[in-house]
Amino acid sequence: MLLWAAAFDAGFSSNQFLTYNQANNLGGQVRKGEKGTSIIFYKSWEKENEQGEKEVIPMLKSFTVFNVEQIDGLNVEEVKGFNVNNSFDAIDHVESFINKTGANIVEQGDKAFFRPSTDNIVLPTRERFSNSLDFYCTALHELTHWTGAKSRLDRIKGSRFGSDDYAFEELIAELGASFLMAELNISGDVQHESYIASWLTQLKNDKRYIFKAASAASKAHQYLMQVTCEQLKAA
Repeated sequence: MLLWAAAFDAGFSSNQFLTYNQANNLGGQVRKGEKGTSIIFYKSWEKENEQGEKEVIPMLKSFTVFNVEQIDGLNVEEVKGFNVNNSFDAIDHVESFINKTGANIVEQGDKAFFRPSTDNIVLPTRERFSNSLDFYCTALHELTHWTGAKSRLDRIKGSRFGSDDYAFEELIAELGASFLMAELNISGDVQHESYIASWLTQLKNDKRYIFKAASAASKAHQYLMQVTCEQLKAA
């Protein structure tokens, strides 16, 4: 998220960033006078105290990265985006990605959700979407939920609809879908206005809220990328 904001503010056309050492290892050199962007890595880990009780320790680390447009001598291949018109036009590489996740997806009705009890995703039929991009964005949102099942990342704990935990999971799915959309070079609408009030309240109460959600979303994104890469290798 910080990189998206930095790229927008600076007018970069590339969404690729490297640390100074990564750039050097690839034969590049950050131009003199270029200002880096600070990013934050968040995670929590458990340890037992002297009484044998578990304590959750939060950890924040910061890194400075540079956009590839700030670096000379790199040969970084840019992936071009895909232009899609308002009709439903299937995008092959996105279809392939979704299929390779192995998720059981059913297209029926007019609602989208992940059902943990049956471990399947239900999506509205495609003709209900104004365009194919919105369908794919919805699918990626539900796939992020899918990663939270006990047999995968064990993130979803059966929170009831409308609870703060439920809203937090929705924020994870929103961010996860956004990360996947950036990975696949597509854009579309994934938004749940009904949760914004809850998100704003939690952000005021816990300054680490967005980092916790982004960390969980990043894990979901990485899980799905790993699964699809393994399927590609096995093919």
